[in-house]
Amino acid sequence: MKFPATRREFLKYATFLLGTSFFPRTASTAPEFDAEKFTFTQLIYRGGNWNPYRNSSKELMYELMRRTSVEANVERNNVRLTDEALFLSPFLYMTGGQEFEPFTDQEIEILRRFLNFGGFLLIDDNLGHKNYGFDKSVRRELARIFPDSPLTTLPPDHTVFRSFYLLKAVGGRNLVNPYLEGIYVDDLTPVIYCQNDLGGAWERDDLGNWVYECQPGGEHQRALAFRLGINLVLYALTTDYKKDQIHLPSILKRIQ
Repeated sequence: MKFPATRREFLKYATFLLGTSFFPRTASTAPEFDAEKFTFTQLIYRGGNWNPYRNSSKELMYELMRRTSVEANVERNNVRLTDEALFLSPFLYMTGGQEFEPFTDQEIEILRRFLNFGGFLLIDDNLGHKNYGFDKSVRRELARIFPDSPLTTLPPDHTVFRSFYLLKAVGGRNLVNPYLEGIYVDDLTPVIYCQNDLGGAWERDDLGNWVYECQPGGEHQRALAFRLGINLVLYALTTDYKKDQIHLPSILKRIQ
C-alpha cells in the first residue's frame, strides 16, 4: 500500500485508519478554521505548564504569511491527544518548562500513529534545563513512543535548515543548544526538539513590544528564531522534498 505523498494527504488517511475507536463519541468542540490554510496546533497536556505564551504563535503566523506564500489561520488550535481535532493539521507544537504527567498508553498510541502517518511534532523547551523538568519528561515520553529511535543531533545539512531559509545557526530566547535534536523514522524526522525557547523569542505583549530579550545574541538571535520557525512550518508541510530540490536560486539570497 502506498503511503500519502505529502503531509496534507496524511490527514484523511490517518483518520481513516484510526476510525473512531480512539476518540470519545462526542461532538467536536474545536473552533472553525479555514481548512485550506495552515493551522498552528498546540498540545494540551496534564501537569506542568502547556501554555507559557499567549501570543507567540500569532506572531509566527503573521511572519509566515508576510515572508512566504503560505496562508495561515492566525488563531491557533489547542488540542489534547484524544481530540479528533488533532488530525486536522499535520503540525503539532508542544512547549513548557516543567515536568509533566506521563501520557496514557492510549495517548502514546495515538501520537505514535499521528507521527508514523505523516504528522510532525515540534517540541520547544522554554526553560532549557537538561535532564530536569520538561526536558526529563520529554525524553521519557519520546522513549516510550519510539523505543528504537533515540533523539539525535540533527546535522547541519538536514532539510529543516534549508526548507525556506538557508540557516547556519539556531535561534531562540536563550541559546542553550547551538543545534536541534530529532528522531528519525526511515528517511523522515517526524519529531524535532529545540531547547532554546523559540516561543519566548516570538512573544510580544498586547502593545506589540517584545516580552523577552534574547540572550546572548540579541535581535539577531530573535531573527534566527523566526527564520527557524518558518523553516519548521515549511518542513512540516513539504518534508517530502529532496534536498537537491530545495536549493533554488530564488532562495540562495536568504543565506545569512
